[in-house]
Order: sequence, then structure tokens, then C-alpha cells
Amino acid sequence: MELEKLRNLSDDELKAQQNTAGEQLFRIRFQKSLGNNDGIKKIRILKLDIARAKTIARERTLAAEKAATPAVVHTAPPASTRTARKKAKN
Repeated sequence: MELEKLRNLSDDELKAQQNTAGEQLFRIRFQKSLGNNDGIKKIRILKLDIARAKTIARERTLAAEKAATPAVVHTAPPASTRTARKKAKN
């Protein structure tokens, strides 16, 4: 399936597409083990479709996490208490 079509799917539709491709891949591998070599070329296409669906799902997850957590503001580390203790003893 084309990348743009996958990006336009909802999360549930994307998961269903991934499951469908997984089932087809299983059936073709099973047929291959029985000696039927009709759908061998389709294996690569199905594996790529599954990988694309997983990648888009992961991108969405990361985007949601990034939107939920505010950006961390980098501040200077706290001053060392070790040197302050040395000065206090003297």
C-alpha cells in the first residue's frame, strides 16, 4: 500500500491493515512450505507494508508523547557543596 494512503488511515484502520498483511504473509509462507510457489514475490511486498504500518504507528506514538511532555529547559548544574564545605572549615 502506498505511504500516503497509510498515513491517512486512522489508528484502528492502520492496525487492521497491519493484521491483514500479517495474515496474508502467514498464508503465503504456509503455501510455500507445501510447495506452492505462486505468491513468492508478494512476500517482500507484504513485509514492507507491515514495516511501513509499524513505522507510522511509532511516529504517531512519539508525536503524542512529545506533545504531552513539555520541553525540558536546560539549567546550570547546582553548585558543588564540596568546595563550600572546605571554605567553611578554614
